[in-house]
Amino acid sequence: MTPGMHRTDSPSSALQARWQALAPREQNLLLAAGALVAAALLWWLALAPALQTLRGAGPRHAALDAQLQRMQALQAEAVQLQALPRANPDEAQRALQASVTETLGASARLALAGDRATLTLRGTPADALAAWLAQARANARAVPQEMHLVRAQPAESRAARTAPQPERPQATAPVRWDGTIVLALPQR
Repeated sequence: MTPGMHRTDSPSSALQARWQALAPREQNLLLAAGALVAAALLWWLALAPALQTLRGAGPRHAALDAQLQRMQALQAEAVQLQALPRANPDEAQRALQASVTETLGASARLALAGDRATLTLRGTPADALAAWLAQARANARAVPQEMHLVRAQPAESRAARTAPQPERPQATAPVRWDGTIVLALPQR
């Protein structure tokens, strides 16, 4: 306890007495430090998070607009598909078999089992596979359920591993796929 303080003095009166004991210059420095701390707290707790949100609003808005457009396109496609008459399972199987033969040729084999179709791929070009998937969805109303694809090794690289080849410039070969795709067909 300091001399002159009694037990009945409150902490606020002790602070006031201490404040009064400070020189005016020290009081001004403490007020400036307090104002600086208050301004920093105001910045970190109120202004900085709001400015951060404002800066990120433009790109986030653009991303959400793009997502909305994609969702609206998917909705329009779903409405269009729902408006189509129900597919006959036998016709769907025939359409699927025909599309495999004409689009994928000998690089693919189709096996049908009930309402499932399994497509086995061996070196199928990526662009032909993409076209076939769109055709299978539109014409046979087949929906992919499972895909197990790996990038096919070009025949040249398989031969190069077994026999030495003279150096020649590498041309970029189209991407080809090996694997299986399981599709769900319209139910009976």
